[in-house]
Amino acid sequence: MKTNLIALAAALFIAAPAINAAHPTTRPAKDHKPIKIEKKWRKYHPGKINFVIESPETEGAKIYKSIVKDPDTYITDNARRVLQTLYFSPKDSIPNITDIDYVVRDFDGISYKSGDGNRVRIDYSTGWVEKSFADNDTLKVDYETRGVIYHELTHAFQLCPQGAGVYDGKSPCWSFIEGCADAVRVACGCFNQDFSSTDRPRGGSWMSGYRQTGYFLYWLSLNKDKDFIRKFNRTALDVVPWSWDEAMYHILGRDEKNSVENLWKEYINAIGDENERADVANK
Repeated sequence: MKTNLIALAAALFIAAPAINAAHPTTRPAKDHKPIKIEKKWRKYHPGKINFVIESPETEGAKIYKSIVKDPDTYITDNARRVLQTLYFSPKDSIPNITDIDYVVRDFDGISYKSGDGNRVRIDYSTGWVEKSFADNDTLKVDYETRGVIYHELTHAFQLCPQGAGVYDGKSPCWSFIEGCADAVRVACGCFNQDFSSTDRPRGGSWMSGYRQTGYFLYWLSLNKDKDFIRKFNRTALDVVPWSWDEAMYHILGRDEKNSVENLWKEYINAIGDENERADVANK
């Protein structure tokens, strides 16, 4: 479970590019539907939902209410989608979240998760809702809103690696946390799963966090192990002290081809980015 230090740092990164405004998500296909909730998760209780709109006068709040008719069910079901992406079973070592405070309000930024232990809070910006609705596209704002909540709920339920530094914008711990959150968002279908999409940033490295790391982890789940994201999350408990190489070896086997650097090279070659210069300065 994340420490209070990580939770505080996450709150300070309100404007961090969980959804980068300079590179907006591509418009979803008209037939896009939320992924199916597996039977074993349908009765799982992720915590009591305490939903509030603190800026009801804003246009973003009005738009939000028009697309989210039942916030308790909406947040609960999306939490179950996140959980089934991160874990094999409700019997796994899942953080015991008793309360999820979800606040829609006017602030500069997009969304962030704060709090720790049994109670977490997610704030979502009415301004971002308005920006997502700029083309009067209800489908787009619904797609974006679900994508944001997938990312933040991952922070609520994911495990935290030990001995990998702190949440500081550059450590292995940070890249694990933010990369995993965007990997879940991709896997749940609220970033475009086509690797040629503009949703996927070019260049960078496995240490870049957010989408650059997230798409890498998603690619590994498609090409190396279908349960890779679940196993990657679990390495936070099984690999101590945690490192990228040891996590890869733990999941895929102790072979040089499975070092994170070699897997990254294989990934960028496979998706056609072999001419992009990988930034490995923070490796």
